[in-house]
Amino acid sequence: MRNKIEEEYYAQDKNPVRLNKYISDTGFCSRREADRLIEAGKVRVDGAVASCGVKVMPGQRVTVGKKIISGKNEMVVLAVNKPAGVICTEDMRTKNNIIRFLKYPVRVTYVGRLDKDSDGLLLMTNNGDIINKMMRAGNRHEKEYKVTVNKPVTDEFLRCMSEGVHIVDKEKKLDAVTRPCKVERIGKYKFRIILTQGLNRQIRRMSEALGYQVTALTRVRIMNIELGNLKIGEYRKLSDEELNGLYRELEGSTNEPGGRSRHE
Repeated sequence: MRNKIEEEYYAQDKNPVRLNKYISDTGFCSRREADRLIEAGKVRVDGAVASCGVKVMPGQRVTVGKKIISGKNEMVVLAVNKPAGVICTEDMRTKNNIIRFLKYPVRVTYVGRLDKDSDGLLLMTNNGDIINKMMRAGNRHEKEYKVTVNKPVTDEFLRCMSEGVHIVDKEKKLDAVTRPCKVERIGKYKFRIILTQGLNRQIRRMSEALGYQVTALTRVRIMNIELGNLKIGEYRKLSDEELNGLYRELEGSTNEPGGRSRHE
């Protein structure tokens, strides 16, 4: 029996979907790559060369070159304990990329990056709708981290981190004040932080702005999914209980860029 989130996922089959999404949902490639294949004239629907923006129905014959693209595969959502040194990218030319490291038999991609120097919980899935809903900043979904820094954690540091920090990186065109967040000391050099946004290297940049250097950073939770005792480098499928909890937390979330959700 399918759980709630799977029912929602498969219910989408009743309606026509854009060809790039159809191809992506099979796990064949990303939507962006699907667009490139369509533009190059390499995709056919029922024998006819497809154009960008075309929609398809389940049961139609979609081919990329000589390969037949079937409909949706079984939905996969994995919890991965990413080691430091592994890079969150789908570019197979990049050494130590997460796709090559995982070697999962079905094409999955990551939900939110962890930078190269960080470790901990990374969700990977072949469901693009879940990815979009989880990653839109307006949905304000929680991500929790344990962080070690090079100096004793002071009350002033905790206060500044929790109220929001002005971070600037001209090279990355980043100039923002971070959202207020939950922060607590868990050791002389350690703190726990819960974010609802995901700016580039956010925790490291926040700490640096306050005169600290991060020496270790581990993500321990994404929404209702916890890292638990999953060993570094290992992965597991989410349980039905975790998937149903994830579904409940995603209710009311938008998957549209710039959209507003009930979380705002």
